[in-house]
Amino acid sequence: MLERKQLKGRAQVTFVLPEDTPAGPLRLAGDPDHRSPTAHPLQPRGTRTHAPDVSVPTCNSHTFRYLAAGDYWFNDAQADHHDGTNNLIHT
Repeated sequence: MLERKQLKGRAQVTFVLPEDTPAGPLRLAGDPDHRSPTAHPLQPRGTRTHAPDVSVPTCNSHTFRYLAAGDYWFNDAQADHHDGTNNLIHT
């Protein structure tokens, strides 16, 4: 699930995944962090989910994917669009 909050000239996007989907440490990689799989670890929240907050420019599209243990890359079914490999979010 993607939660969005509009800020002045930027959007704050929270990438939310259930705590056990998939098991193990989770990371977010995409345009906002130049695809660095270490920039945004998904931290457990009290609601049995993982979620980092990322601030991105508005009026733009951004690609992202999730990385789990064992070099397992996966997509977000709730993304605005999929381009074959990546998820896209429009802000």
